[in-house]
Amino acid sequence: MNQPDKETKVQKKPKIESYDIAKSDETLHLAVDLAKFIKENRLYQNIQGKEYVNVEGWQYAGSRLGILPVVEHVVNISTDDEIKYQAKVNLLDLRSQQVVGAGFAICSNREQGKKYYQEFAIASMAQTRAIGKAYRNILAWVIRAAGYEPTPSEEMDYSGNEPSAKAKPAVPTEKKATMKSSTAEPVAEAAEQQEEQSGSVRYASAKQKEEIIRLLNNPTITRQEKTKMLLNINRFDEERAAQAIDKLKKVIEEREDGQSAAA
Repeated sequence: MNQPDKETKVQKKPKIESYDIAKSDETLHLAVDLAKFIKENRLYQNIQGKEYVNVEGWQYAGSRLGILPVVEHVVNISTDDEIKYQAKVNLLDLRSQQVVGAGFAICSNREQGKKYYQEFAIASMAQTRAIGKAYRNILAWVIRAAGYEPTPSEEMDYSGNEPSAKAKPAVPTEKKATMKSSTAEPVAEAAEQQEEQSGSVRYASAKQKEEIIRLLNNPTITRQEKTKMLLNINRFDEERAAQAIDKLKKVIEEREDGQSAAA
């Protein structure tokens, strides 16, 4: 007697598997679903007190609407003293097989924090930004309805990074404070100290960044510590990066020793 009810429930499920962008009531339901998904998977960054969704969050919203990104081109527009790429992405509606949006984006190694990026990374970021931009052009209101800023976080990682105007403390004084506390403070403190940095001259090298990321992947490092460090990694100068590497090694060693003793 109960079987027909079960079958009815099963038949209803596919209706919420995808949404129609032309129907506002459905997209509002998507906004609720989107807010939960982004929160649970930490697909956002807090920048100056506001929350911006990563491109993965925008892609999730698009996929629920049957709208997928198709890269039209990634063009090398570099010069002798600059690595620079431009990308264009189209949005394809799988239902109609028509292009419903597009986005252009550029990435350059002359941007703040990207001086030592390799060429493939610059090209990749141009493509990532273009994907976010394309989705923003048609889905910004859905992201806003979900409670987030209607700009992809990848567009924000190179804006608002100008050196602070209040940068008057002597550099040696700032370094001494960092050196004294480096052995006792948690890993996340190394990232917080970058907030006070007033315009680096030489940014961390690619090798230093790779080493930091390798160390952050150690199981003893918490997800919160890893996230905080990664959000600030592009602001590190060479000396701060070296300090962060030393601190990570010490913390990992101490925690691994503690685990061995407990076992």
